[in-house]
Formats: sequence, C-alpha cells, structure tokens
Amino acid sequence: MAPSQRVRPGLPVGALLTVVLLLGLVAALGGGVRWGLLNEILAKDGYLPGRSLFNMASGLVQIAGYATGGALLAAVSPRVCLLLAAGLYLTAALALRLGLTARPPRAAGRPSAAATWRTNALLWSSRPRRLTYLGLWVPNGLVVGCESLYVSYAPGSAGTLFACAALGMLAGDVTVGRLLPPAVRTRAATPLLLLLATPYLLFALHPPLALAAGCAAVASVGFGASLVQQERLMKLTPDELSGHALGLHSAGLLTMQGVGAALAGSVAQLTSPARAMTLLAGASLAVTLGLATAARRERTAPAAPVPAAR
Repeated sequence: MAPSQRVRPGLPVGALLTVVLLLGLVAALGGGVRWGLLNEILAKDGYLPGRSLFNMASGLVQIAGYATGGALLAAVSPRVCLLLAAGLYLTAALALRLGLTARPPRAAGRPSAAATWRTNALLWSSRPRRLTYLGLWVPNGLVVGCESLYVSYAPGSAGTLFACAALGMLAGDVTVGRLLPPAVRTRAATPLLLLLATPYLLFALHPPLALAAGCAAVASVGFGASLVQQERLMKLTPDELSGHALGLHSAGLLTMQGVGAALAGSVAQLTSPARAMTLLAGASLAVTLGLATAARRERTAPAAPVPAAR
C-alpha cells in the first residue's frame, strides 16, 4: 500500500480538541473541590505550606513522568503510553475514593449554574480580588504558551525542556513555600512573575539546547508567584466562599493556559517558535507591570469618605 493510502490511527484534530476541552472542564471542577478541601482541612495560615507541598510533589512526579514517558515512547507506541496514563488516572481516582473520608458539604441547597454565576460575579466585584485573579491567570497563561512551543522549538529534545521546567517549578515552590519569610513573601509576587517571563526573551537568539533548558528552569521558578497570589486571594475571600474562589481560579487558569497555547501556536505559524515565545514573554511582562501599577494605585488611593450620620 502506498504511504498516502495508509490509514493513520488516532482521533481527528476536532475530536482531540473536544477531549481536551472536556478534560479541562473536569480538571477545573476537581481543582475547586481539591483546593477547597485543602483549605478546609488546614488552618487558615496553613494553606500556603499545604499547597506548596502539593506543588512540590507535582513537580517531582512531572520530572519522573517526563523521564519515564520518554523511555516508554522509545520502547512502546504512543497509544500504549496513553492507555497506561489512563490506567494510572483510574488508579488515582480509586485511591481517592477509598482513602478520603466523607465530609459535610460546604454549602447548602441545590447547586445550579445560576448560583455559580452569581457567586462568580460576587467574587469578581471586588477590585483587589479581580486584580489578584488577573495576576494568577494572564501572565501564567502566556508563559504556558511559551512552554507549549517546546516541541516545535526542539523536536528531538522537548522532553529535556519540559523536565528542566518542572525542576525549576519545584525549586520555586520550595523557595516560596518553605524558605521565604512572610514579610518577604508578601512582596515577592511581582518579582517572581517578572522572572517567569524574562528568560524567554533570550529565545529570540535561538540559544542552544543547554542554554534553552537553563532558561526554562530559571523561568519556571517564577511559577512560585501563584502561591503568594493564592495566599492573598484567601485573605481577601470569606471562608464560606474559599472553595468557590479556588475553583474559579482553577477554571480561569486552565482557560488562560489554553488561550496562551492557542495564541502561541498561531503566532508561531506566522513567524517562528522562537519569535512567538519572545513575543508572548514580552506580553506577560507588560501585563505583570500593568497589574502591579494598578495594585499600587489601589493601595495608595484615598479611602472613600464615610457618609455622616443623619
């Protein structure tokens, strides 16, 4: 059979995008439940160390996963690797089902989409929370767009870039969650977000693999900013809305990461992967600086006068 007549296995692109969309919806719901439960189990000041521990475990597993995935791809087909990954997800779901004890619901009444949107609007109505959400979503999503171009930038070594990025993320979580004192940590969000994007500007020079991997690792330390921002979000949110607030964060983050990846791919098609990474990194820096300026104005703005009692 001629190569053009061979039937290629796998789903069409539209079906793959649908699957990814559904996975994102489930992940957003699971994230809200998971982080709300974490906030419920731990004390108010224990959320950041707890989330840091989660992130560190995630970073270690990602490093091991990329290495294991690369080794498996050399030995078996991508389809077998995906089936193994699905089996591991099912195993994790079973462990959660059997390992977690039942807890009372955090909200009474019947859940509905209308109630969800009303609570979202309530959370979004506060300017400090709104700026915090934008800081959590947009710079992160644009840099994830840079990461989505690893494969096209270095087709034979993308696994190395992903593993180095995961290592940098682990270092950032350890530093922010365990090493920085509270007085320093509260001021670290903007510097970390600037660090998250700045190394990707060097990709305009088409650095060799070793330097590119170093840039990816250093940049990913900046993902530790999300711990600082989530801690601020919890301080700005009533306890009864903490789970919903974290669910909104998870949904918005996944959405912006998808937007960032789509934007990166579109720009790369018109220019090049290196140029697209540079442009998205510049956009992330601009957004970070704009949000920092807006937050500074919010803090220095005079308080509204209190109406005199009649």
